[in-house]
Amino acid sequence: MTSWSETITPARTSSLCWETRRVYPAQVRIRLLLDNHSAHISKETQNWLNLHPLRFEFVFTPKHGSWLNIVETMFSKMARSMLRGIRVASKQELIDRIHQYFEEINSDPVIFRWKYKMDEIGIG
Repeated sequence: MTSWSETITPARTSSLCWETRRVYPAQVRIRLLLDNHSAHISKETQNWLNLHPLRFEFVFTPKHGSWLNIVETMFSKMARSMLRGIRVASKQELIDRIHQYFEEINSDPVIFRWKYKMDEIGIG
């Protein structure tokens, strides 16, 4: 897959979809769960998606529903427990602190068991 980027753009979203489609067999429909970031709902992204209507389905979390996005929840917890009130001297120090946070929480993981299957959830 592609390398990580600090910015999310429509081109980046399309690129990620393009690379994702190479990983899965051609007959598999790829369902992506996305937040409502402007790059995900942009005209450019929608145009790209319309060119591949049978291959991809974008499913969006509700607007103002960041609590449904597990990544948003994780970053919120990190901000409240580790980043609140700190001052860092550099971007690298912030990155190092974030890595340290993940090392600490991963040393004693809590297993999350998702209770629903995508095919059982009403979408639309």
